[in-house]
Amino acid sequence: MHNPVLLEETISSLVTKPDGVYVDCTLGGGGHLSRLLEQLDKDAKIIAIDKDETIMKETRQKFAQFKNISFVYDDFKNLQQILDKLSTPMVDGIMIDLGVSSFQLDDKERGFSFHNQAVLDMRMDRGQEITAKDMVNQYSEEELSKIIFTYGEERFARSIAKKIVEYRTKREIETTLELVEIIKTAIPARFKKEKHPARKTFQALRIAVNGELDSLTEVLPQAVDSLKTGGRLCIITFHSLEDRIVKQFILEKSRNCICPASFPVCTCNHKADLRIITRKPILPDDDELSENTRARSAKLRVAERI
Repeated sequence: MHNPVLLEETISSLVTKPDGVYVDCTLGGGGHLSRLLEQLDKDAKIIAIDKDETIMKETRQKFAQFKNISFVYDDFKNLQQILDKLSTPMVDGIMIDLGVSSFQLDDKERGFSFHNQAVLDMRMDRGQEITAKDMVNQYSEEELSKIIFTYGEERFARSIAKKIVEYRTKREIETTLELVEIIKTAIPARFKKEKHPARKTFQALRIAVNGELDSLTEVLPQAVDSLKTGGRLCIITFHSLEDRIVKQFILEKSRNCICPASFPVCTCNHKADLRIITRKPILPDDDELSENTRARSAKLRVAERI
């Protein structure tokens, strides 16, 4: 079942003009889109983007009766190009939900989950070539260790990478649960009780396969440039790597000077583009957490174009 995270908080923060133009950069199952439609006038315009073609087709069919929605199968890192093609260079609000869709996690064939047996895939866009299976079987021990440590913040990254390389000398690693068992042999028993031992490694591989942090870094400046004055940017993150990128970007864009503190006089001439709406991120309340455990790490940050 698909439960959109921080639904009310996101939509109430996003909508400033009921007849405006809004972008949902991560359509998914359409949970946020459905609530957004309820808050907008009939003459408002929505642009819904997703790079997962399977989900795009299903969700597009679900909302087929709404003629004010433009569905775009693409990576949100191409936001400016998408808006230009639609002759809509400026918008009133942009929403980005960086979590993996529940449909992707629940589809056992996609290989996102460490709970289900599936071929190691993890591609959001199945049109791309590289898969998680390719990575674990072809990347060097050093490359794997770097990916697992950097994107998963896994303290046992070196040990896990070493075990992966040792295992694949005997046979190719093909499935999710096969990889889970390899990871378990690399982590000391006392640390396996904290959380699922494969969680961080699977996160790291998914991020690497889909270039998630690169896409996020690329879309942020485009989003600011595409917002009208008073327009809102709402971003939901699910782990510290994403949140750190978003937080630092918004902080920098909200400052009038970005010179080093040691400079006695400003020489950068930088002018703020954003006003921070949420000084601290909005977190799910206890009711949402009890209904949706996938929301436990979610953080919503909101900024306004000035």
